[in-house]
Amino acid sequence: MTVLGTALDAPGRLLTRRAAAGDSTPAVAKGRRGRKVSGAVLYPLLSLGFGLALWSAVSYLVLEPHRRFLLPPPIDVFRNSLLDWTRLKPMLDALAVTAEVTLIGFAVAAVVGVGTGVLMCQATWLEKVIYPYAVVIQVIPILAIVPLIGLWMGYGMAARTLVCMLIAVFPIITNTHFGIRSVDRGMHELFTVSGASRWDRMVKLELRAALPAIMTGMRTGAGLVVVGAIIGDMFFAKGQPGIGTLLDVYRARLQSEDLVAAIVLASVFGVLVFAVMGVISRMAVGRWHESGSQL
Repeated sequence: MTVLGTALDAPGRLLTRRAAAGDSTPAVAKGRRGRKVSGAVLYPLLSLGFGLALWSAVSYLVLEPHRRFLLPPPIDVFRNSLLDWTRLKPMLDALAVTAEVTLIGFAVAAVVGVGTGVLMCQATWLEKVIYPYAVVIQVIPILAIVPLIGLWMGYGMAARTLVCMLIAVFPIITNTHFGIRSVDRGMHELFTVSGASRWDRMVKLELRAALPAIMTGMRTGAGLVVVGAIIGDMFFAKGQPGIGTLLDVYRARLQSEDLVAAIVLASVFGVLVFAVMGVISRMAVGRWHESGSQL
């Protein structure tokens, strides 16, 4: 009877252990997510702390007191510039202007880049005609054509937007082109058999399949467009000054604390733009494509 009872109770004990294991699975997953989030916050903070410590060491230990204006210590930058509203407000106002130029320039670059990439995939001769010009835009230093842009378009907002577009459009073009060219041939054959029109093939197959590559190009362009906006501010000072204009003014006046503070704000803005584009990329492709977790 004891052996029989043990045998009869075995399935119940097995179910109990499985239920206990099932109950612990969400806790384990939650713990892993918590460690992942903690690592995502902790490591950047440690890196920031190390950078500030290195910055302070160079300012106090390497530079002599009479040369410390070349790289003022972090505490002086925060106390005298970032925490002084009379000096911080002009920087924030200028950063808002730069942000507007960045947004417009990136929108134009996205439309032109995706449109050009799609157009290049429609025919081989179109690719051969367009691609060399895209490469020329990429390899020519933007500073070399800035004076020409000023002569053509003046020195206002339109010129700044064009600089942003030129500096950010190439990775969007190339990634769109690569993504569409990489669509599985079997999927193309399936659309051919089903009698899909060219428009349906492009919208329902090519663009959807190329979306991860397109979003990668967008994220790269988002990092570059901030650089273009600051360059445009420096060279096209007509109208409201951007953060690049203030950088040039602070440099000319040797206002090193304000100069470093403006650089910090511009850097934070660039990281923020890049991060926002990363979030958009994960929202667009993260649920159905393995590259979404890496964007």
